[in-house]
Amino acid sequence: MKNILHIISSPRQEASASIKLGNNIIEKLLEKYPGSRVKTINVSEKNYPALDQTMIGAFKVPVTEQSPEQRNALRISNDAVAELADADIAIIGSPLYNFHIPSTLKAWLDLIVRPGLSFRYANGKSEGLLGDKKIYLALASNGVYSDGPMKPMDFAEPYLRHILGFIGLNDITTFRVEGGGISGIMETALEKGLASVAV
Repeated sequence: MKNILHIISSPRQEASASIKLGNNIIEKLLEKYPGSRVKTINVSEKNYPALDQTMIGAFKVPVTEQSPEQRNALRISNDAVAELADADIAIIGSPLYNFHIPSTLKAWLDLIVRPGLSFRYANGKSEGLLGDKKIYLALASNGVYSDGPMKPMDFAEPYLRHILGFIGLNDITTFRVEGGGISGIMETALEKGLASVAV
């Protein structure tokens, strides 16, 4: 049995290819690990706050010295880190907006990349603290970015791999639904993307 965390960032609900892809990954995982628990967090609805002066300042203050205002500001970040830390497997779904991830997913990432909780510096080097998890990226795009002339314009997957690796999450597999806006490809894009899933 596994604890599975599904992070959704598309606001398109039932029409979202990244959500459909993420759900397909979960279906395959539940076949492989019967009885597993799934927790879904839709960051497009949760409205995680952007980092502000209070929160950034609180990151640098020891817990015993935090003011009530700082503790309150950190609560949502603490919860987000704990949810990811508790997961054995995480699926992170994202459409590509303007060649990158949605701002709502970036806000969630800014809250989980926490000094002392998800990474630390030792001997001048960073060390991720959230290792030993499997990560699946479920990416959807109107263009084709996995190969060909558009590949250098994909800033979503490279960024996600880098920032997740920074906090110790390096076991990452990417599945894609791509070409959803290209005639001749879009007709079978979802079908091909779903068929590519293997866990």
